[in-house]
Amino acid sequence: MSEQQRTRETIPVRAGEELDLARLTAYLGEHVPELASGDWRVEQFAAGHSNLTYLLRDGEREAVLRRPPLGPVAPKAHDMGRESRLLAALSPLFAKAPRPYLFCEDTAVIGSPFFVMERKKGVVADRRWPVEYEQTEENARLMSEALIDTLVELHSVEWRGTGLAEIGRPDGYMQRQVAGWIERYERSKTDEIPEAALVAKKLTDGLPESPTATIVHNDLKLNNLLLDEKDPSRVTAVLDWEMATLGDPLSDLAITLSYWAEASDPEVLRQGLSPLTTRPGFYTREQLIHRYALKSGRSVEQMDFYMAFATFKIAVICQQIYFRWKQGQTQDPRFAGMGAVAAQLIKVAAKS
Repeated sequence: MSEQQRTRETIPVRAGEELDLARLTAYLGEHVPELASGDWRVEQFAAGHSNLTYLLRDGEREAVLRRPPLGPVAPKAHDMGRESRLLAALSPLFAKAPRPYLFCEDTAVIGSPFFVMERKKGVVADRRWPVEYEQTEENARLMSEALIDTLVELHSVEWRGTGLAEIGRPDGYMQRQVAGWIERYERSKTDEIPEAALVAKKLTDGLPESPTATIVHNDLKLNNLLLDEKDPSRVTAVLDWEMATLGDPLSDLAITLSYWAEASDPEVLRQGLSPLTTRPGFYTREQLIHRYALKSGRSVEQMDFYMAFATFKIAVICQQIYFRWKQGQTQDPRFAGMGAVAAQLIKVAAKS
């Protein structure tokens, strides 16, 4: 396999998203001995629609830098310090979480707060079949099970009595989530979608009683996993922890399912999420729910509510991205179609 195939998840840094490499490497040299000196180069990870993530490379040494997106961001969103602290507390308990090296709040270094963490390696299964694996239904099944089993493992982490107890407020979690995502939608709205009001009422009026709180990732989709290059059943890392907190594990399961496309879904969703999981061998959402219930021992009787909530939440995230693109805050061409995806997701949520 070529080196180009192995590193295809990175691209040259996009115009307007460059880092001041000289200032950055000087700062790292002063604060992180294991990253001191060297001839550092920077590339950008192509995937992801929120925070900007970069690969720092000096020969065999590598590290990953995360910073907020350009332009105005929502209050309390893209909190680099919080994500870094969470990973520092979680990584000793959940080995798939990257270990952070440092957090920097000095905006003079690269123009925003940022943190640097260890580089975890593995295969990203995103929109196309990973070149590392033979295209078989068995490998599709293994990737499906790897995702849901990792979610179960995360939800089993004992957070009480650790630093993780400080990252969230599990009491009243779903009430705050429902109210908060409705408010975010109103702030980022660009077009009238009649079904949005119906979804908001359904969620507000139908809140179930939550199970015991767990760590929730809140964005655990297939392309936020790194898989072993030779074994698609083994997860080497879970990425993108910016929305992780303490909360309702069934909402976390539903978020995962809302990113999971099936062959019978509308075309705009299959393409807007990822067409990969529509291929033969990948689990259906019902199969994923069944495996989660079997592995975790939790009841999934209220999943209709959670699916409506999660689908609406993903719609709002897409709408926020589209709003930034429409306002000219980002030039990334991937974002131009997010408005149509958001509208379709809201319609799906209304029918859940």
